[in-house]
Amino acid sequence: MIKTSAELKHSWEVSPRQAIQIQERLRAGVILAKGFRELTRIGGADVAYRRENNRLYAVVAVFDYQTMSPLEEAYAKGSAHFPYIPGLLTFREGPVVLEAFRQLRTRPDLILFDGQGIAHPRRMGLATHMGLLLNIPTVGCAKKPLRVQFQTPGLKRGSATRMMAGEEQVGVVVRTRDGVKPVYVSPGHLVDVASSVRVVLATGRGYRLPEPTRLAHLKVTEFKKADPGS
Repeated sequence: MIKTSAELKHSWEVSPRQAIQIQERLRAGVILAKGFRELTRIGGADVAYRRENNRLYAVVAVFDYQTMSPLEEAYAKGSAHFPYIPGLLTFREGPVVLEAFRQLRTRPDLILFDGQGIAHPRRMGLATHMGLLLNIPTVGCAKKPLRVQFQTPGLKRGSATRMMAGEEQVGVVVRTRDGVKPVYVSPGHLVDVASSVRVVLATGRGYRLPEPTRLAHLKVTEFKKADPGS
């Protein structure tokens, strides 16, 4: 079982205004420095939503870092109790994600999230927020940017440009496959920008998305489809 930090634990039953205040408070604890020596196990997390029954589904999958062989998967589902508000999606998805982590027996050395890290208006995307609460290095690898400025990278795999929020670099736009759309990589917690990019590229297996989040996405889609309550 992976437990939430008792010091940082907070209520999820809050108003949007209170949610912003929580993000601002937690922001001071973010560490953008490499918090690991080597990677043996890597996790991937993703969330799916079903509008018909207002249900959220989360999957956390853990893999061997070198081979991408699956080691463990954990699942959770629950109702969405917070509205869909860009910039506050963690308050919608966070509880079910944490429930999935509580089911894990294998602690990953780093977790990739299909979402933002510090490339967020208050530097508190899903990857950052979860990294703080779980005290695990995290990286956000999103399919779309959120209020940042950047130039389009070259068309070759590995081409990259900086993601900026004003004068601050908050991540990197990375081409993970020749000629396909780039991904938007930002450190979450206990990791720096350069290491975040290296991990995303190292875990690619010929697809746009890194393998941990790609497989987590496939698993959560299957999980949602199999739900008898649908």
